[in-house]
Amino acid sequence: MCQNIISGRFHSACGHFEPMSTSRQDCMRPDCIFSARHEHPGGQRYAPAPRAPVVDVRSGCKCARMMAQPIRNPIRVSPARCANCLERDRVV
Repeated sequence: MCQNIISGRFHSACGHFEPMSTSRQDCMRPDCIFSARHEHPGGQRYAPAPRAPVVDVRSGCKCARMMAQPIRNPIRVSPARCANCLERDRVV
């Protein structure tokens, strides 16, 4: 399955992650609707897949329609706590 890769800053003191950018990793499978290799022959029905994907009744598409869980890619590691934790401690 295709998945999103979220790059950002990881705060090691509090364990929080601040996203900075997002990219997509392509699985290159022809039966994944998010893939660049996704094929849709006009009106043709696909043979049943072994994992029973969701079927679009209008087009007969049995393609995978879900992405994998996003991956957090820490491109910066900060030893300090995040701004939300500092603000929360300041208010209390």
